[in-house]
Amino acid sequence: MRYLFVHQSFPAQYYHLVKHLARQGKHDIIFITSQKKAEIEGVRQIYYGIPSVSYEGVHPYAKEFNHALWRADAVAAVAQSIKNLGFIPDIIIGHHGWGELLRLIDVFPDAPILGYFEFYYSILGQDVNFDPEFPFDMKLAGYVRTKNAINLQALTLPGWGQTPTLFQKETYPEWAQQKIDLLREGVNLGLCRPDPNCKKSPFDLEDVHISPKEKIVTYVARSLEPYRGFHSFMRALPALLKARPDVRVIIVGRDTVSYGMPPKDGGTWREKMLKELEGRLDLTRIDFIHWLPYDGLIKLLQRSDAHVYLTYPFVLSWSLREAMAVGCPLIVGDTTPVREFLEDDKTAYFVPFLEPDKIAEGVMELLENEPLAQRLGAKAHKEACAVLDVKKYLREYERLIARVIG
Repeated sequence: MRYLFVHQSFPAQYYHLVKHLARQGKHDIIFITSQKKAEIEGVRQIYYGIPSVSYEGVHPYAKEFNHALWRADAVAAVAQSIKNLGFIPDIIIGHHGWGELLRLIDVFPDAPILGYFEFYYSILGQDVNFDPEFPFDMKLAGYVRTKNAINLQALTLPGWGQTPTLFQKETYPEWAQQKIDLLREGVNLGLCRPDPNCKKSPFDLEDVHISPKEKIVTYVARSLEPYRGFHSFMRALPALLKARPDVRVIIVGRDTVSYGMPPKDGGTWREKMLKELEGRLDLTRIDFIHWLPYDGLIKLLQRSDAHVYLTYPFVLSWSLREAMAVGCPLIVGDTTPVREFLEDDKTAYFVPFLEPDKIAEGVMELLENEPLAQRLGAKAHKEACAVLDVKKYLREYERLIARVIG
């Protein structure tokens, strides 16, 4: 078969699938992307340039959609070039978030599209206005609705849709849900698994040395920002560090903003929280690591004595699935996307997202009650094996592809 994948950042959500298809050795696979990454044998990457866009005369709410249309043009031009060379895909698989797929129907009118629908924005019941620290200006309601312009265009394309969680699917209108399949993203359980021996020996991550004697509390996010509860977690640390002199905190995440807004007074959220908590934190016991290679991240999660995961009612992080698979004792914020995968006192210790004191109490409970921590970690691992096995995920993916092709 001939597969055409499209995503601005290769290979993104398609890592497991493209490797699986390439290993079969019987497919012609092209991946259109805008960012050069490491090669995957059997997958040809073709790059498009991100257009330089002028917003002169464009309504402020329409800037994102305007950029998406220019991206769509750029991808369509690359697609036309491979068509001219004789490549006609049997299926197009890609992410709808940046508009890259919007014009491929013009180039390949007979190729069905299996599109990734990540999130449908709303001013009610989701991320907007969830956190009272950042009240929403209702004058911007029109802007939030306009963010769905790409979504709405994508839903009119032929083919089908997929999304990784029920929460994300249910953000879409009922009429749209009828053409979106739930396909839970899998985890490689051969790599992401418990390793009791990792707590017996010291090891290094970047320039951080971890001793077997230390109690390690971990927090992981792509970006250190309120959407992932970074502010709540930081505010929990003074009480935790004071109560437990043996605790070491390792925070993994970049000083960027992936979702939401940067601090109003400038700088990064890490700088803002350190300034707010100045004099209340023992910084010799807190390590910030901007980025870890995948094997380093898994090793850190395996070593973790308590892992804190917080998120707004929004897209769930991949790191939570990996933490479940390695059997981390989990302290999690009680929000809808988390409840889809975990259950309080059975697979995780639930805490209120907006209450730092409760977060600190939850961490201390798992550190002090080792049988509880071990039970929750083992149950989380068992749940991951049941619902997040990458082998099952790939089987379901291939069935969906076959159905879309017809």
